[in-house]
Amino acid sequence: MTALPRAGTVSRMAPTSDVLTADRILEATEEVLRRHGPAKATVVDVARALGVSHGSVYRHFRTKTALREAVAQRWLDRTHQGLAGIVADGDLAPAERLRTWCRALFETKRRRSVDDPELFATFGVLAEENSAIVDRHVADLTGQLTEIVRAGVAGGGFRPSLDPEATAAALLDATSRFHAPYHAREWQRPGTGERLETLLDLLVAGLRAS
Repeated sequence: MTALPRAGTVSRMAPTSDVLTADRILEATEEVLRRHGPAKATVVDVARALGVSHGSVYRHFRTKTALREAVAQRWLDRTHQGLAGIVADGDLAPAERLRTWCRALFETKRRRSVDDPELFATFGVLAEENSAIVDRHVADLTGQLTEIVRAGVAGGGFRPSLDPEATAAALLDATSRFHAPYHAREWQRPGTGERLETLLDLLVAGLRAS
């Protein structure tokens, strides 16, 4: 039979760090970033929000940069979860898949820059620092475009001489004005969506088999 604590004593709870998880830290970091912005938010702020020491946070994420990268990756995963579905949509011809994918990327980035500006700014800071998280993000987007181009070549809709990987990288570069964070201020201007459509017309025309 388990002994009850003696009168006048308090049963000891497990240390907070024992139940502290990476997900809890990331959730708290998102809120701290939203409150203070990427320039002012610190690991101490995150620890204070969780009621733990900053050393407890560092046991999960060794540096402030590692923590910011993990938050940005989590945010990107949520933000772009619909893009992979477009790539896999066999009901759309590859040319229309490309258009739909580029539109979705643009609209998602534009919406996030307005609805979640602090986390969007965090990604922008990491982009300026040449963070590995940005390289992985670009590689992921390029990989998705590669699949679309490959499907277009295999189906005969795109020129057979196209190198899918090189073409995908060129497409991402050509559309950077509509998804790279340093162009965010331009996205709310009138006519931006129409300019994207004009660009997509030119790109698809260049890809089509004659």
